[in-house]
Amino acid sequence: MKKLGMIGGTGPESTVDYYQSIISKFQEKTGSQENLPELLIYSINMYKIFDLLQSGEEEELAEYLAAAVLSLERAGADFAVISANTPHIVFDKVQQKVNIPMISIVEGTYRKAEQLELQKAGLLGTKFTMENEFFKEPFTANGKEIFVPNETEQQYIHEKTVKELEQGIVEDETKKEFLAIAGKLIERHNIDCLILGCTEFPMILKPEDLDIPLLNTVEIHVEEIVEMMLED
Repeated sequence: MKKLGMIGGTGPESTVDYYQSIISKFQEKTGSQENLPELLIYSINMYKIFDLLQSGEEEELAEYLAAAVLSLERAGADFAVISANTPHIVFDKVQQKVNIPMISIVEGTYRKAEQLELQKAGLLGTKFTMENEFFKEPFTANGKEIFVPNETEQQYIHEKTVKELEQGIVEDETKKEFLAIAGKLIERHNIDCLILGCTEFPMILKPEDLDIPLLNTVEIHVEEIVEMMLED
């Protein structure tokens, strides 16, 4: 069994979700409640990530994340993941600075869309995820379309993510507005799926909320993590 090294704290709520989901999926795959995976968690500060991105300091962010991965490497991790979408803006830079392989949540989400034969995706995330190209690139490079909300809607989503969801707070009014924004994406672009491009979003958006598939990036990432753990 391969040992996972996970960068957590990005934010804390989703780190707990990852931990529980990895255990559940591992036991499901191995067919035993007595099987538990070996993993290491290095918890960092999500707000530092936001500050570095806001300041345009991507190289410093890459160094910050790589230092955490290298600590996990020294502790015995065989591979690593970052349990958040936004930091993947520097995923390739981090991978170049470390020695163990890393599993990308972005590439995993693209593979899931390809598997489901989805062509026109909507993307919700932090403003950094929505306004940059890193999440869109594997989709557009392979002939798929990906759409984001307008600037005002992006600002609303980002603010509620930072001030509420990162704190574990789910407000009914916020959920209504998120669903309204998703509805506008469907109306404007005829999307055939919605990517929950922030690991806190499964707290507020559920599969039964919309008539199109939701691509839960945590669920997708966890599936690939457990598959890697169980590789010989």
